[in-house]
Order: sequence, then structure tokens, then C-alpha cells
Amino acid sequence: MSRALLALAVLFAIIPARAEPQRSDELAVEARNLSTPELCAEKDNVEIDLVSPQVRQFRLQAIHPAYIGTIVTDRWAPDLTSCNFQPDAQTFADKGERITLWESPMMQLVGYRIPEFWRPATVPVRVGDKSVTGLQIVQLWVNYRERAEEVLVFYPPDGYFRARPLPYEDMRWTAYGSSFLIGPVEVQERPIVALKEISFDPQTKTLNLMFKRGGAAHINLEKIDQEHISLDVSYDGAMPDGLPFAALRSMYAREQNADVADISWREKGGKTWKESGVMNFKTTPVVELWAGRRVLSRHNMSAPDMSFSRFSDKATKPADNRPLEGK
Repeated sequence: MSRALLALAVLFAIIPARAEPQRSDELAVEARNLSTPELCAEKDNVEIDLVSPQVRQFRLQAIHPAYIGTIVTDRWAPDLTSCNFQPDAQTFADKGERITLWESPMMQLVGYRIPEFWRPATVPVRVGDKSVTGLQIVQLWVNYRERAEEVLVFYPPDGYFRARPLPYEDMRWTAYGSSFLIGPVEVQERPIVALKEISFDPQTKTLNLMFKRGGAAHINLEKIDQEHISLDVSYDGAMPDGLPFAALRSMYAREQNADVADISWREKGGKTWKESGVMNFKTTPVVELWAGRRVLSRHNMSAPDMSFSRFSDKATKPADNRPLEGK
């Protein structure tokens, strides 16, 4: 085992990614499917909102797909075959200003200022006494196998997040796929979360979101390994105006060209999992929801599946990871 992998195993106790066991106190939330048909593989036409006035905590995981070990040649280039637009050929790295917000021997939080983002970049991002405004993109990196790996990215202007586990076996990297929002989710041209401020606590590895509509959420980096990344999300209170507390955004053109093609879910007290194609999934109460793919897709082939579980009406404080820092 390399020094970097050993250090990471100490920093985040490694556990297998799996479905959650049934509990007698499981809280059911409403999963609303607002997905619409789409030919273009570069539009987020999949939307599943999670709604409950009782939720104060849940767990979100990005998990390598079951077929990850069979991938020989990955694909991540955009598919514009049925699209009526063309992306800018330059990347944000070509145009942007890079700012290191915080770093340690094992982790780094990096922000970018880039021009021409669709919403004004007015949300401050704070780490301790350092506060930076004008950031369109923020990335969290961890050191693994003697190099830095990006595992989480978020967009302060509209509240979007993406997550991915560490690369599997000898893969150089894996693709991002579905996005998620940590509520209150509202529509301003498209679904967003309007943020007032974002702060990062290096001791607990927690992102704190302050909402413009009132209230706050706390996203704790609970575990990360070659199977999954696990985030524990807690809220200070119910979402204002009855808005969703979280949402999944993704794309589906057809089964072989999708970031999410299938949905599995458990109902409270249910004896078995239920399954459906994403476009046929009906709004229903769930205690656990999985969204992913069972067959290889030409779109972001290595992108992770997403799991939402452990919904609770009680919030717990994240553990202080400070003694593990830099091991």
C-alpha cells in the first residue's frame, strides 16, 4: 500500500458502499419525478425532487457503477448529435483565475473566477478568516496514490454539486455525472438553490450553506474510498415555503446514452426493492433511492450512481476529524 493510500485510509475509515439496512425509525420522503423526454444528451432533463417538512438529515453517496471493472476505454466527450447549441471550445481553466482557499498535506480547496457564467458570482466562500467572492466553481481535492484527485465540485452562483469516488484500480480518473442540489430548490430559469454564503470547516470536513430564503445546511465529508464518497447532510430546520430539501439533476436520452437510466427505491416497511426506468418512475414516498445505470453508456461511462438514504427528523453534529489531519 502506498503512503498516500495508507494516509487516506487513516483519514477516512474505509467501508464498502452498499444499501442501508432497514431501521424501525426510517423516515419516508416524497420523491417527485419531474423528468421530461429529451434527444440532446447534454441537457439535464432528469429531475427528481425530494420533499419533506420533517427531514433534518440524510446521507448522499456517489458510488462507482457495478460495471466499473469492465471499462477498458472510457468516454467523457460531449455528445452534441441532437443538440441545437455548441459549447465554448475553451475550458474554464483557460480563461479563469485560480485561487487556493485552503490546503493541508492531504486536502485542498480551490476556487475559480471565470467570465460569462449564467448567474452573477456574488456568493462569498469563507474558510476561517479568509473570504473570497466572485467564484463560479470550487473544487475539493484529496491526495491519493501520490497525486491530487478532485472528488467534489460545487458552483456557488446556483448551488449545484457533483461528487465522485476515487479512481477504481488502475483507472487514471473517472467522470463526473449527475448533479445534486441541497435545498431549498426553486426555479429561476432552471432549478437552483439561492445561496447567501458558503463556508468550509477543515476540522470536521464540513461545507456550511447559508440560504437566501433562510436556514442552513451542513454537508459533512463522511467517507471516501475507491467504491464511493459519502456525504452526511443536515439542516437547521424545515425548508422555507415547502420547497424540496434536495434534488437530483441528470440526463437521459436513451438507455445507452444517459447518466441516469434506472431508479430503485425502498418504501417504508417494504420487503423488497422496487425498480423502474427513470422516465417511467412515478412520484412516491421512499426511505432510500438509488439512481444509476445497469448497462454501459456512451455518455460519461465511468460516472457514479447516486444514492439518497438515512432520512431522519434528527440532525447530528459531524465528528471532529482534526486528529486525523496530515496522517
